[in-house]
Amino acid sequence: MTGTTGAPFLVGAGMTGGYGHGVNIIFDCTIAVDKGEITVIVGPNGAGKSTAMRAVFGMLNLSEGEVRLDGDDITSLSPQDRVAEGMAFVPQTANIFTSLTVEENLEMGAFLRRDDISRTMEQVYALFPVLKEKRRQAAGELSGGQRQQVAVGRALMTQPRLLLLDEPTAGVSPIVMDELFDRIIEVSRSGISILMVEQNARQALAIADKGYVLVQGRNAYTGSGKSLLADPEVRRSFLGG
Repeated sequence: MTGTTGAPFLVGAGMTGGYGHGVNIIFDCTIAVDKGEITVIVGPNGAGKSTAMRAVFGMLNLSEGEVRLDGDDITSLSPQDRVAEGMAFVPQTANIFTSLTVEENLEMGAFLRRDDISRTMEQVYALFPVLKEKRRQAAGELSGGQRQQVAVGRALMTQPRLLLLDEPTAGVSPIVMDELFDRIIEVSRSGISILMVEQNARQALAIADKGYVLVQGRNAYTGSGKSLLADPEVRRSFLGG
């Protein structure tokens, strides 16, 4: 696969669509992610943030627009085929097998692979040491933050080029949120591109290379994480002043 020079690694361009019945949730929405960078989507509840991410992953019908990965048009590919192309998606809920051990969850992430997965497993354990410590424990017994680490670890077992995270810090304490964001930064430094939807807008924009503020399914503001944090309009409307 050959990337187009100068083009973003991933782009969902001019996406309009919804979940059937002709009701659109996103309108002419564009989301782009550069190679090895963190892009975040923020905005008020019901703004279409998760829908935009699911559109990129092929989980809803687009009536307009296209999705390109590394220069290739993947608009017509199923989510499963997008995983084979190097995308991994971590949904907000129901993202682990609670009755399986931590290690079994990670192994499930590698189901498409036919090579030796032990090196990737060690990389996941190096990133999330608590998972190594608890690898024989049922994932359902872990804390919320640890479950999220299992979910992200499982996605990394596919050796993705692009990781999609839907509200990875939902329901965790501020300390755990900071820790998860630190790990997400480490993942991006390893060369994996990240697209993340987040309710904790201020903290997410602080670690983002690029940010999108969506309002009612449309792009309202786009810029670097820093520039959006500094924008008085964005601060007043979406970050509580």
